[in-house]
Amino acid sequence: MAHTMGLLSGIKQNVLVLGVVSFLTDVSSEMIFPILPVFLTTILGASTAAVGLIEGIADSASSLLDIFMGYWSDSSGRRRKFVMAGYGLSSFSKLGIALAYTWPMVLVFRAVERIGKSIRTSPRDAIIAASSTRATRGKAFGLHRAMDTLGAVAGPAIAYVILAWMGSTEAGYRTVFYSAIIPAFLAVAAIWLFVREPRAKAQPSEKDKAKGIGFWQKLRLLPPNYMRFLKISCLFSLAYFSFALLIVRASELGISTENILLVYILYNIVYMLASMPVGQLSDRLGRKPVIAGSFLLYALICVGFIFAGSLWQIAALFAVYGVFVAADESVNKAYVSDMVGEKQRGIALGAYNSAVGAVYLPASAIFGALWAAAGAPLAFGVAAAIAVAAGVYLLAK
Repeated sequence: MAHTMGLLSGIKQNVLVLGVVSFLTDVSSEMIFPILPVFLTTILGASTAAVGLIEGIADSASSLLDIFMGYWSDSSGRRRKFVMAGYGLSSFSKLGIALAYTWPMVLVFRAVERIGKSIRTSPRDAIIAASSTRATRGKAFGLHRAMDTLGAVAGPAIAYVILAWMGSTEAGYRTVFYSAIIPAFLAVAAIWLFVREPRAKAQPSEKDKAKGIGFWQKLRLLPPNYMRFLKISCLFSLAYFSFALLIVRASELGISTENILLVYILYNIVYMLASMPVGQLSDRLGRKPVIAGSFLLYALICVGFIFAGSLWQIAALFAVYGVFVAADESVNKAYVSDMVGEKQRGIALGAYNSAVGAVYLPASAIFGALWAAAGAPLAFGVAAAIAVAAGVYLLAK
């Protein structure tokens, strides 16, 4: 008990509740989305091209509105309503997926679910930043990512139990989907009941209101060190290809589907366990060295995937990848939050999410094209070189 209280020392109610919200939401999402492609192809008769279209649109939608929602939440000073709307929209879209009987219906609701994510992410992260101090911000974001990832472990496990009981039939899939709605709406209820608006910090000043600072002007007012970090993050994102391609590489190296599932669970467990300690490390050592270290770690992972050939090597690489993602998803946001004032945090976090999200699609496409044209070693080698360049550039600035 004392150890638990020590871990939560300095963590405010908003941070803890938003961690629970993300846990419940990820339980819901990870019950649905890992099995959705199989449901689409085997039950609804969708082609692989249709599945690719659905996931491509979903990936694009997930960061489409981040920058605008961040700006609007800064301007209104009422971030909680954006968080509530985003989680609420995602919850209702999951009900739509459960009721869908054609793949175009799934496409619409899948895109809407990701738009809900885009609406909530920047305002939610700004509330976490406002509900913590510079000395605890890495820990706060780390705790949030750990609870989110715990949901990514629990969700597939629950879905597995339901399908093992009912079988991989339409009734089994729809039972999973309907069951996933329960934690989704519990998350919305938790926001409504327990998340409080940090009004004193987030409310725009009368001077800001009088000036009527516009979107583009507010972007230009972001500090130079933030803009440098954004450029470096976009450079690194050119190497940050889709996680699905790591699974393809594992399969190409002869790892069975069952063992890939186990490796995926291992990755999520390490990601969950590493998130808070990595965040705390950045509180003590500083954000920049931890982020640069994560870029170099990613380069080593890419090199590892060139030479790996056995199950234990692949498992080790996925585990180390979990440590990298823990840093990437928590320390980077803490660093962005440190560099800007409270009234700029929404747009700063939103611009960061939208910019790196925009680079992910061409990064995966280029990586895949290199892989197809010249083989996996060259593709992974180029990604490693870009990651090293980004890490060195960050340390030099």
